[in-house]
Amino acid sequence: MNALLVRVGADLSPGGGSWNGPVDGASGDFAYVAIPETSSVHTGMEKQYSTLTSVLARFRIELPAHLRLQHMHLDPDFAHLTYGDQGERAKQLREYLHANDMIVFYAALKDVRGAPELAYAIIGLFVVQDFVLAADIPADDRDTNAHSRRILAPGAQDLVVRGRSGASGRLKRCLPIGEYRERAYRVRQKLLDEWGGLSVKNGYLQRSARLPHFCDPPRFLRWMEKQQPVLVQANN
Repeated sequence: MNALLVRVGADLSPGGGSWNGPVDGASGDFAYVAIPETSSVHTGMEKQYSTLTSVLARFRIELPAHLRLQHMHLDPDFAHLTYGDQGERAKQLREYLHANDMIVFYAALKDVRGAPELAYAIIGLFVVQDFVLAADIPADDRDTNAHSRRILAPGAQDLVVRGRSGASGRLKRCLPIGEYRERAYRVRQKLLDEWGGLSVKNGYLQRSARLPHFCDPPRFLRWMEKQQPVLVQANN
């Protein structure tokens, strides 16, 4: 069994939308806010940030003005249990993962209760069912992943991972895993010990071309099961 830890969701970088989705640090309730879409997509498949208005209202916050007219790169798409990537990261997904392996998704969230540090937390997971090239997804099914929604160039190798139904989805309540230490956000030391370690030095939590893998996936899975996560097949 193999497992990868993959960072997703809006963040403070320009490519991440310069904003963090909200979380209630007391309850673990959160909103999944995706990064902006930077490519052209097929007509009618645009995912507007404005659709999050009612979701964000639960947290008594509004979308920032610079996102209101933009579209989301909704990836992963927990409603359809798909996750896409391209380039080096797609190559790693294909080479490292097989059926029944795991992708664990985490995001950097902003605590609406006023905590000064970001809340780095697990927001979902996939048990891998299979892989498919985005370009090979039939036209009737294109609206199931951000990469198949895109108007792809000839020969594009964008990869889509499909999660196994019943074992994959968005967490109803996120699981905080991060802390700020040694001048960076990292997985809490206690959790690194419980999980059996990660392939990145000292649990470093940042977007990277190299996807961190769990050194002892069965040990992580035992920890995860103790948290009794509730998975939903929905984005929010």
